[in-house]
Amino acid sequence: MALHPLVEEYLNIPPVTRAYTTACILTTLAVQLDLVSPFQLYFNPNLIVTHFQVWRIVTTFLFFGPVGFTFLFNLIFTYRYCRYLEDGSFRGRTADFVLMFAFGAACMVLCALVVNLLFLGQAFTIMLVYVWSRRNRDIRMNFFGLMNFQAPYLPWVLLGFSLLLGNSIAVDIMGIAVGHAYFFLEDVFPNQPGGFRILQVPRSIVALFEGAPLDPTYAPPPEERPGGFDWGARPPPADGQ
Repeated sequence: MALHPLVEEYLNIPPVTRAYTTACILTTLAVQLDLVSPFQLYFNPNLIVTHFQVWRIVTTFLFFGPVGFTFLFNLIFTYRYCRYLEDGSFRGRTADFVLMFAFGAACMVLCALVVNLLFLGQAFTIMLVYVWSRRNRDIRMNFFGLMNFQAPYLPWVLLGFSLLLGNSIAVDIMGIAVGHAYFFLEDVFPNQPGGFRILQVPRSIVALFEGAPLDPTYAPPPEERPGGFDWGARPPPADGQ
């Protein structure tokens, strides 16, 4: 039985990216339909401890705000760079990708205990962007058609954009800090003399996530501009390049 093209395209999204972005969309829809309130979702350690509302540890990463520019901006970047990572440097390493999610979430929750942040989804998005940008440092980027720069500057461009919009940059700084911590532990420290991998997934967990062999004919999707926007897209090559 042939699937609808949209359903087939949805099922072709890598599993971690599909699960996370779907959860973000469903959470936002639930708020828009008044099925839940943002007051039931934000990170509140007192309610987590005293009233056992442990779901707040998860929902703080799923709500980007009501449907609007900020929501669409964060959702597009989340989907885009989460998929780039899962289809790129984490292809065939789903367990390691889940470990990165767990590491990032744990670090941000600990930080939120100190700086009193309520929602951490934007910080998580910046973390994904940061890790991707450091692993693709030679890619030239274009932001809103206004500036060209190397990929590692993208998180800082986004931070400047948040500042321009009058938003607090504490969330962006947290995402950059956690992203850098993961990049250092996974990509820098193991390559130093005497270095080793600190973040390793147990073999039993790896087998759970990666039991199926890779398809050798699979090719990651091209880095198209999502939704017709060029936020963070690579500019076309100049003539003669």
